Amino acid sequence: MKNLDFTGLDAKKVEKVVKELNQLLADLQVYYANLRGFHWNVKGDKFYQLHEFYEGEYNETAEKVDQVAERLLQLDARPENRFSEYLKISQLKENGFEPEKFEGLKYILDVYKLIIAQERRILAAAQEADDEVTIAMIDDYLTGQEKKVWMLVATLS
Repeated sequence: MKNLDFTGLDAKKVEKVVKELNQLLADLQVYYANLRGFHWNVKGDKFYQLHEFYEGEYNETAEKVDQVAERLLQLDARPENRFSEYLKISQLKENGFEPEKFEGLKYILDVYKLIIAQERRILAAAQEADDEVTIAMIDDYLTGQEKKVWMLVATLS
């Protein structure tokens, strides 16, 4: 029994959505790990504010990881769960970076640029597949991320 038998989505059209979601999952997992490192290792006079900010970012990213994985399951795909496999396909790398002051915020802006581009590829694939649920999920991500980009740019200006 398959989910797609009941949802009316075409398995062939959904293949590209699945591929792009798997890419996003890998990117989010590496990003999450890097954010945890930022949270644990941040230094400088903005420690308290940034420590709290990074915690919020990794909690939000962890929620997205779960949502993306569950969406893959809904599309009859198996989400990857091995970090070694994430590292093979992620556009991000583990960084071991210990940010001081606002260096980590600059990194986050760079990651948002990459992830937003990935999410736009997912949107295009989901539109071709008439996959409204994935479209809605990604639209929500973009709404929040574009607001954060604005706020980060304002902070760094």
